[in-house]
Amino acid sequence: MTAALHTHLFGPEDGPTILAIHGLTGHGRRWGLLADGHLPGVRVVAPDLLGHGRSPWTPPWRIDDHAAGAAAAVETHVPEAARPVVVVAHSFGSAVALHLAHARPDLVRALILLDPAQGLPSDRALAMARGAAAHRGYPTADDARNAKRAEGWGAVPDDVLDRELADHLVTAETGVDWRVCLPAAITAWSEMARPAVLPPVGMPTHVVVADRVQPPFVTPEFLARCAAERRDTVTVHHVDTEHMVPYLAPETVAALIRDVL
Repeated sequence: MTAALHTHLFGPEDGPTILAIHGLTGHGRRWGLLADGHLPGVRVVAPDLLGHGRSPWTPPWRIDDHAAGAAAAVETHVPEAARPVVVVAHSFGSAVALHLAHARPDLVRALILLDPAQGLPSDRALAMARGAAAHRGYPTADDARNAKRAEGWGAVPDDVLDRELADHLVTAETGVDWRVCLPAAITAWSEMARPAVLPPVGMPTHVVVADRVQPPFVTPEFLARCAAERRDTVTVHHVDTEHMVPYLAPETVAALIRDVL
């Protein structure tokens, strides 16, 4: 049985609806800034993935399990008449969104994938998993803030990072840490080493590549396959940012969402 995901809701109940899926170590409340600041009138359904935020932390934590939880969130929070929905997803959340689109095409009508992380080289995934396994939290909130700045958040505005600390940082044995289940995060790196999945045939899809991420999460192989096999439905966009595209290019993200809606 699929565990129910804690889900954040933004915007009017009668507005056009999107499902928003965060990335690894994130949480659904992150989408509130985009919803409140750039998508007036849009209903945003934003679950915390398994092992993240206030959703259940118990396994399993496969991409398919996250996708099943996201499907249940749509069925719970989106009236049948408002389905299928547009799905916007960031990083690891994009892998979840792609699996959801294949498993439940009745729930998804278009995809917006922000610097999607999937199909990663196995040696890179192993290195990232080892780094996650070695993580033991931070002595203080300032240390957590500095770590974020060094992990692709360098250009994120101060007030946005302040909100992240307020929403997502909790007391831990070593001081403070993010509200994330460490084994679930480690598992996610293994899942991102699975072969990349293309969007379903015929599904309108926007892929946004963050050009400052090196090595990139969006692999050349994935882009080449999209061009060869999904050229009529996949549009690729490039932004001159680090990985946190929803915070660093919110106008671009909102424009793509409005265009699809």
